[in-house]
Amino acid sequence: MSCIAHSLPLPRRSPGHRLLAVGVLCLALVAGAAHADLWAFVDARGVTHFAPEQLDERYALFFRGPRFDSEHDAGAPAGAGTTPAARARVQSYFDFLPAYRSARPHLRRAAERSGVDYALLKAVIATESGFDAQAVSPKGALGLMQLMPATAERFGVAATGARTLVQQLHDPAVNVPAGARYLRHLLDLFDGQLELALAAYNAGEGAVRRAGRKIPPFKETQNYVKTVLALYRQLQPLAPAASARSVGSAPAASSRIRMTLPAGSAADSFDEKREQ
Repeated sequence: MSCIAHSLPLPRRSPGHRLLAVGVLCLALVAGAAHADLWAFVDARGVTHFAPEQLDERYALFFRGPRFDSEHDAGAPAGAGTTPAARARVQSYFDFLPAYRSARPHLRRAAERSGVDYALLKAVIATESGFDAQAVSPKGALGLMQLMPATAERFGVAATGARTLVQQLHDPAVNVPAGARYLRHLLDLFDGQLELALAAYNAGEGAVRRAGRKIPPFKETQNYVKTVLALYRQLQPLAPAASARSVGSAPAASSRIRMTLPAGSAADSFDEKREQ
C-alpha cells in the first residue's frame, strides 16, 4: 500500500495536524472492479473536502471501497467488503475531531430515538456540514444536518421565547434529532431503500417521486448519495473491543470535514434546499 497524501496541498498548521492529515489520507484500500471511491483534499483552512470523483488536481484518493447498490445489497451489512483495519483508520480520523466528539452524544440519542443507524447519521453530517454546527448553506440550510427552516418545522422544531428558529437549528441538541426524524421519515417513505432516502434528503421527496422512485438525474444528488454511502460503509462499528476504544478521548485537531460537489447547471442541479 502506498501513501497518496504527498499530492495533497496541506495547510500550514501544527506538526500534529499535518501528521493527522497525512495519516488519514494514506488510505488507498482494496482494489476491485467497481468501487465507491472517495477523494479528498485539505484546503488552506484545514477543512477536508470530500467528493466521489477527482474533481480537479487537488484531490487525491482518500479510500477505495466497494460499490453499494441498495437494490442488490440491501440485505448485506453496510460495512461488508471493507477491511477492519481500513475502517479503523477512517474512524480514527473522526475521533480526532473536537467538533465530532462534541456532537457525539446528540448523535447517539437521536439514533436511539429515531431508529436511524448511528453510523448513517455520522456519514450524513460529515457530508452535509463537516460537523460545523454554525454551517449555513447558500440556500439557507442550517446546522449539522443542514436543515431548511421549513423542513425543521415539519419535524418539530419551533422558535421559543428565548431563541429564534435559526438559533434553535444551530444547536446540535435540536438540529440532530430533527434531522434524524426527517431521515427516518424518508427511510419509511421509500420502504427502507437507503439510496432513495438519501437522494430525497438532498433533492427532495418530490424529485425522487418524479424520477420514478429512482435517484434523480442530477449530478449533485448522485454524487451526494455516493459520498454518504462510501463514508457509511467505512464508519460501520468495529468489533466490540475496537469500538470501545474508538469512542475514547483523543488528541485535539482543528480540521473539519466538508463535502464538495461538482458545480452543475440550473437544469441538472436540484436539491431539497431549493424545493421548499
